Amino acid sequence: MRLHRDRIETPIGAMLLLADDRHLRVLEFEDQAHRLDDWVRHRFGRPELVDARDPLGLGAMLAAYFAGRLEAIDAIAAHAGGTPFQETVWAALRAIPAGETRSYGSLAAAIGRPAAQRAVGAANGRNPLAVVIPCHRLLGSNGALTGYGGGITRKRWLLAHEGARISPRA
Repeated sequence: MRLHRDRIETPIGAMLLLADDRHLRVLEFEDQAHRLDDWVRHRFGRPELVDARDPLGLGAMLAAYFAGRLEAIDAIAAHAGGTPFQETVWAALRAIPAGETRSYGSLAAAIGRPAAQRAVGAANGRNPLAVVIPCHRLLGSNGALTGYGGGITRKRWLLAHEGARISPRA
């Protein structure tokens, strides 16, 4: 399999992306890219990585998002390739509008699995498409900024960028 690779600068750090000829497949902050090594190997084996400038216009869409056009990431064709449960969770995450947040429990209920809060958390943590699958929009049941693969500082920035109201204690 051939994947196009690009590096984009954002206000909260450089990001690496991998895309095939139709979809964004991986997007992660450069300093956290080690989190996805196993994912890439498991999903794609040893893909041929080809450096490409702005494959599929993804860099431009991400730049638009970071410049304030929050809806720009909604147009990104993404295919993470997780398990059926992960794909369900990730689709539900993409349905959360910018500027809004949900708790793990409310997302579990929304997908018809109200007792699956921990499983939702695990799927959230395995998200290979930072920002595009907006796992930063999930908060603890008390409104706390719980873990984020890119770090809590980035999560706080993304939520503020989107205009989300978060608890002052978060």
